[in-house]
Amino acid sequence: MSDLKKLLSAAASDLKLLENVPYKEITTMGVGSTLPLLAEISSAEQLKKVVTALKENSIPFFILGAGSNLIGMDSPYPGVALRLDGASFSNVEFSGLFMRCGAALRLSRAARFAADEGLGGLSELSGIPGTLGGAVRMNAGASGQETGKLVHEVKGVTFRGEEWSAKGSELNFFYRGSSLPDDVVITEVTFELVQSSAECEREKIKVEVERRKVREPHVRSAGCTFRNVSSLEPAGKLIDEAGLKGFRLGDLEISPVHANFIVNHGSGSEADYMQLIRLIRRTVAEKQGFYLRRETCFVNPDAQKIIDRFIAPLKINVLCGGSSSEREVSLRSGAAVANALENCGYNVILSDLKKCEILPEMRNSDAVFPILHGGFGENGELQELLEENLIKFVGSDSVASALIMDKIATKTMLDRFGLPTAKWCVVDKEHREFPAELKLPLMVKAPQEGSSVGIAKVENQAQWESALDEIFKHSEKLLVEEFVSGIELTVPVIDGRALDAIEIRAPHGFYDYDAKYLYKNGHTEYLCPPQNVAQEVIERARQIAVDFYRFAGARDMLRVDFIVNSEGIPLVLEGNNLPGFTATSLVPKAAAAAGISFERLTSSMIRAALLRRAENPGIPSSDSADKVKKNKVNPILLGCNRWLFRLILLLNAAFLILIGSNLCQAGIAGWPLFVTAFLLFAVEPVILWLRSLEQ
Repeated sequence: MSDLKKLLSAAASDLKLLENVPYKEITTMGVGSTLPLLAEISSAEQLKKVVTALKENSIPFFILGAGSNLIGMDSPYPGVALRLDGASFSNVEFSGLFMRCGAALRLSRAARFAADEGLGGLSELSGIPGTLGGAVRMNAGASGQETGKLVHEVKGVTFRGEEWSAKGSELNFFYRGSSLPDDVVITEVTFELVQSSAECEREKIKVEVERRKVREPHVRSAGCTFRNVSSLEPAGKLIDEAGLKGFRLGDLEISPVHANFIVNHGSGSEADYMQLIRLIRRTVAEKQGFYLRRETCFVNPDAQKIIDRFIAPLKINVLCGGSSSEREVSLRSGAAVANALENCGYNVILSDLKKCEILPEMRNSDAVFPILHGGFGENGELQELLEENLIKFVGSDSVASALIMDKIATKTMLDRFGLPTAKWCVVDKEHREFPAELKLPLMVKAPQEGSSVGIAKVENQAQWESALDEIFKHSEKLLVEEFVSGIELTVPVIDGRALDAIEIRAPHGFYDYDAKYLYKNGHTEYLCPPQNVAQEVIERARQIAVDFYRFAGARDMLRVDFIVNSEGIPLVLEGNNLPGFTATSLVPKAAAAAGISFERLTSSMIRAALLRRAENPGIPSSDSADKVKKNKVNPILLGCNRWLFRLILLLNAAFLILIGSNLCQAGIAGWPLFVTAFLLFAVEPVILWLRSLEQ
């Protein structure tokens, strides 16, 4: 320690150094023993010299603010803590709506200074006990407000001793985090606030302080322990539902007031705190499928490794992109799913899969979440490859995927099981005559496309040939069906249960690609629950959607699209086994209407995939034989084995009968051998079992 002190003093002769500082004095939690060395930095120039010396000598250090979310160490920290001190790091200057502050200023004081100037924006954050530097880095938030929304500029010093700055517009702020570089010490923050009045802002501060008094425990703590999974799954609620509220370990307790707070009643240790963290994460993961992410920080650099050693998050590989016409939609869906799973605490790898292949990331993951729309990602090819490699994945198997993706095979299934759908026929390039049995107008569809790609409306026979020429670019065989005017509905089915139906009102009456994603002709309305459809019709559509799910052999998720005709009959248009998962997609909309967060929706599908055995599906009966995955059991080999087995039985039985006859001729009882030979012939049921396997 003396060598470290000499090094720091040589770098900055006027540096103030404190030894063996109890964590009770520098953190709100008070967990841990003592900090061996604390350096108090009084100026930006001093900070540059100190961090440069520490980095050049590979000495570990961390930045200490108010210590409001920091957990100390039981053992000595092998380096030094740096704390910004002095007037230069706590100053405040106003210029119009801009407020420039030193990073060491407490957020609560900054809010009061702004209120006195009649400026709003910070008042909602006044109950947060940390400094501005820490609040900006972690994008601290409360009461619907976030620090990052107010940031105009941030200045700091890099670990190389260089000045650094960035505009707020250049930074990315997200829930309890930001894109601020890890190797930058924040020294100054400029906020852009809004005009208000001193009286109004002081009242907001008063309300916020009172709200926290009621909601939060009045015992030593580090604030919220974990980040919320979503607005519908706050961490405190999940911990409470896991039955852990009030659980105590030594002097540490999961607060009975707010379960997301761990409070210190005396001399809590780092070891006990880690034990509680591990207990909470394991219990919530087992009960809810969420791996809670810490909001508190540890002095101990190995803390996360120690915690993950007890229960490590599952590895999930999200696949998106593909090579179909729906590639851009898939990329957006994949990013949304990956973000949701990260909020659930999973270790997520997002892969842009441009061809049907098995990536190393797939093999190294606990489960794969394909969110590829159209092409090999949805027609069963990728699913078959995953099955062959025994990789667990979300969504329908290869057989069901092939059936649902193929609109012609789907129509055949609907007719077979008596599910209502519009009249239809098939045309190909060799037989492209106008279907006299169908009434105009007609819809011409490429059977393997989605997101309203490869579809055309034919109003009269004059349009027939040009429509075929256009859609034949997508497929050799086309589905033609009668156009039905009516109200469009869609019903998502999750794990065999129908969610609320959604009524779709496109701005120009046709729910095409523009109405789904581009909005050049106006925004589409999504009504959940539907407003222009009778309840009995909605319930009928929901039942049909569940029947579709079961008859097709779907699993995890399916979206069934309907058109309700003038007679009030919901006619099935098509199914989608990998529906869109963007912010405007229909399945997340219906789930949200049912009180299911996007995070829970995606997490539940991962849990379902993990509970399944990774295996090859069997053969269902369907007319999409060219798409159906063939049985992996070789029937010729089975037949040969069956007859070989029969021959061996016959030879053994004959040998036993021969020996038994010789024994009888010699006056010795040979009947047991005759009985054994008879039993060998009785093994025929085994042969029948082998035959059933072949079938």
